[in-house]
Amino acid sequence: MEKNNVTLLTEFVLTGLSDRQELQVPLFLLFLMIYLITIVGNLGLIALIWKDPHLHIPMYFFLGSLAFVDAWISSTVTPNMLVNIFSKSKLISLSECMIQFLAFAFGGTTECFLLGTMAYDRYVAICKPLLYPVIMTHRLCFRLLVLSFVGGFLHSLLHDLLLLRLAFCKSNIIHHFYCDIIPLFKMSCTDPSINFVMVFILSGSIQVFTIGTVLVSYTLILFTILKKKSVKGLRKALSTCGAHLLSVSLYYGPLLFMYVLPASQQTGGESMMDSLFYTVIIPVLNPMIYSLRNKQVIDALMKILKRNI
Repeated sequence: MEKNNVTLLTEFVLTGLSDRQELQVPLFLLFLMIYLITIVGNLGLIALIWKDPHLHIPMYFFLGSLAFVDAWISSTVTPNMLVNIFSKSKLISLSECMIQFLAFAFGGTTECFLLGTMAYDRYVAICKPLLYPVIMTHRLCFRLLVLSFVGGFLHSLLHDLLLLRLAFCKSNIIHHFYCDIIPLFKMSCTDPSINFVMVFILSGSIQVFTIGTVLVSYTLILFTILKKKSVKGLRKALSTCGAHLLSVSLYYGPLLFMYVLPASQQTGGESMMDSLFYTVIIPVLNPMIYSLRNKQVIDALMKILKRNI
């Protein structure tokens, strides 16, 4: 009888961002607009990179991949959130929940690896400019991209498989706007200690490795620039690396809070706001950050606009 009770919870209720009726329409319109801008911005950036031969270099190859991942992350969360705003039941099955988390975690982990890869690319371009074509070959770029996506998939798949060991009987209410792994742990009537440890070890290791790659790469870049004592070189390096540093800074703060800090230190409201920033805001900001601060991207866009006018 107890076992049957444990296995009864196969559907969950996503409470969403707010249960206030007067906020439904404004929230729907706001996040619909953000989602449309995200998709148009990121896919537009991919199309621009693909169409302009001058952008067919490793830096923009990785940037286009990052734009795809940002569109992916937003699409795993926002459409379902928009539907749930006006939905009365707000139900999601356990299988749908696990698929959504798998897709979201795959995008999030892949983006970590891509940010680290992009930092390494900038290090080679600035610190070893003469060897850049020799080191950053098409084969190496393709391998780094494949490793980023495969690593992201394997990491998310492992956590998704570990979720299968849990049974949910405490409550079917998820105080979130999508199926994230920490709220599911808190709802489990099976001891999730192993799952918590695996999240802390694996997610922490990936973030330490990728953040370390970024910090080491940009430290070496800084030393190289200071040795040259060139104002022109400094401006060029800042214009090239500034957008990436800004994107990394915005990305890792919420991520560290969500998956590395102990769950006991996280309140529901703070966790939801960090998740919102990470899944909705950053994907819409990244194409703007990289486009507005990159002269080559702006020049390529202006050329296309002039041709079509």
